[in-house]
Amino acid sequence: MAKSLTNPLKSALRSHMKKEVLKSITPESRARQSKAIAEKVLQTEAFRSAQRVSIYLSTSMEVDTSELLSECFRLEKHVFVPTYEGNQMEMVRLKDLQDYETLPLTKWHIKQPNVKDGRENALTNGHGIDLFLIPGVAFTLSGGRMGHGMGYYDKYLKRHMTTYPNNKTTLMALAFREQIVDEESLPLDAHDVRLHTIITE
Repeated sequence: MAKSLTNPLKSALRSHMKKEVLKSITPESRARQSKAIAEKVLQTEAFRSAQRVSIYLSTSMEVDTSELLSECFRLEKHVFVPTYEGNQMEMVRLKDLQDYETLPLTKWHIKQPNVKDGRENALTNGHGIDLFLIPGVAFTLSGGRMGHGMGYYDKYLKRHMTTYPNNKTTLMALAFREQIVDEESLPLDAHDVRLHTIITE
């Protein structure tokens, strides 16, 4: 019963965030907040100690991850990025910035490796991910997250936990301050994965 009650609330919040809140953030504010968020992430122990980092390749509506991507390569961390096939997401390895620059664009103008490229896959390499940098539409300060409604990250994170139950993996969201909502606005369903930390400006 609870699930059917929460979904309309989440749908309404998702629509409000996408159509009004996110579109109202100016390019200048996006750039300033993204820079401040990147600086904060770089100072965290979770980032400094991580050898294998999952990072999303940002769209214009998300916290920009390009500086973090560059730092990961400079520090010789193993970088994994999302690729999608059907209703399933995988995390596959990017070798370097040149590899990133030559990635093809999807129909949504997002850079994405081809799932058939035979890249190293985080679920089958025997190591998994130490740190996930995660996007979303809205967040609560206690680690609640609402994505785009497809459940890609929630399903993937559960697969990762099942594959590597002993990994000390950190789940870190990157959020504009406008994306933080109160607990009552974002009711979590049973399948939603709670994050460890939310980084804002």
